[in-house]
Amino acid sequence: MPDIKPAIPYDPDPPSRAAAERPRRYLFVLLDRFTMLSFAAAMEPLRLANRLSGRRLYEWQVIGEQGEDAACSNGARVRLDGPLADTRRDDTILVCGGVDVTRAATRPVLAWLRREERRGTRIGALCTGAWVLAEAGLLDGRRATIHWENQDGFAERFPDVTLIRTVFIEDGNRLTAAGGTAAIDMMLRQIARDHGTELANRIADQMIHTSIRSEEDHQRLSIPTRIGARHPRLAQVVARMEANIEEPVSPARLASEAGMSPRQLERLFARYLGRSPKRYYMEIRLERARNLLMQTEMSVMEIALACGFASAAHFSKCYRATYGSTPYRQRGTEAEPGS
Repeated sequence: MPDIKPAIPYDPDPPSRAAAERPRRYLFVLLDRFTMLSFAAAMEPLRLANRLSGRRLYEWQVIGEQGEDAACSNGARVRLDGPLADTRRDDTILVCGGVDVTRAATRPVLAWLRREERRGTRIGALCTGAWVLAEAGLLDGRRATIHWENQDGFAERFPDVTLIRTVFIEDGNRLTAAGGTAAIDMMLRQIARDHGTELANRIADQMIHTSIRSEEDHQRLSIPTRIGARHPRLAQVVARMEANIEEPVSPARLASEAGMSPRQLERLFARYLGRSPKRYYMEIRLERARNLLMQTEMSVMEIALACGFASAAHFSKCYRATYGSTPYRQRGTEAEPGS
C-alpha cells in the first residue's frame, strides 16, 4: 500500500443541524452498464434511514447522460428521473460505474462533473465510477479507491491519484467505494455522521450487515481464503509473488525466504495448488498483464516489462498459451472490470 497522504478535511453539518434542515439529497448518476449491486447497496441505507427514523432524512434522484432508461451490467434496465442537471451546493453526486467504464466516460459526463465540482458539490463514485472522476481530473492529489480488478490499470492511467486498496475512502468532499457491498459501509458512515451511530447500526442490522467496515478494511479475501489453504509459509510465498510482478523473485529465493528448500516449495505448491511455484507465479503475472491490456493504453512492450517479461515475444508466447490468443489480438475485446 502506498504512503497515505493526509485527507483533505471535510466539515459536514453536525447531527443537530442536519436534523433541522431539509433532507440531504443524493444524485445517482448511472453510467452505461453500471453495476446494480453497488447502486442498490448505496441507495438502500438511505431508504432505511427514512423508514427507521420515521422522518424524511434523505431524498435521491437517479439521473443519466440522456435522461433515458439506463442499462446495467446484468441486462436489467432502470428508469431514470431525468438527465444531468444543475445541482444544489449541498447535494452529493454518486457516479455508478460498471463494465467498460472507459467508454462510459463520455465528454458530456466529464464536462458536467467538472462544472458541478466548480459549484462546490460533493462528488463520489461507486465501483469503477472512480475512473470517471479521475478522468475528469477530480481526484488529482486525492486518495481514492476502485474495484480491485481495475487497480492495476487505474494506477498506470492516473499517477496523480493516491490509490488506496481499501473498501472505501473519503477525502474531503470526494467519496469512492470499491464496489459490491462496500457502498453499504460508506453510506452507513455518512448516516452515522449525519444522525448518529445508533441509527446507522439499526440500518446495518436491518440489512443483515453484521460488520460495518471502515476505511482501513481491505477489499479482497485473505490469501489463505483465496487459495483455499491455511498454510502460513505458502501464504507468505504467494504474498511475495503478488508484491513482485515487475521484477519476479526466483523460486530458490522464495524458498529460502520462507525457510525451506526449493524441493519443499515445489511439494507445497503441488499439494495445495496443484501446480509448480513457477507456473503459479506466471499465472499471477499474466493476470496482471491482461488487466493492463484491457484497461490502459500501454503498449504491449510496456505491459510485458511491467509484468516481468524480458521481451514482447516471450510475453506473447506465454499469454497465448494461457488465454488462447496473443495480447495483440486480445486488446480491444470486452472486459468485465467490476463486480
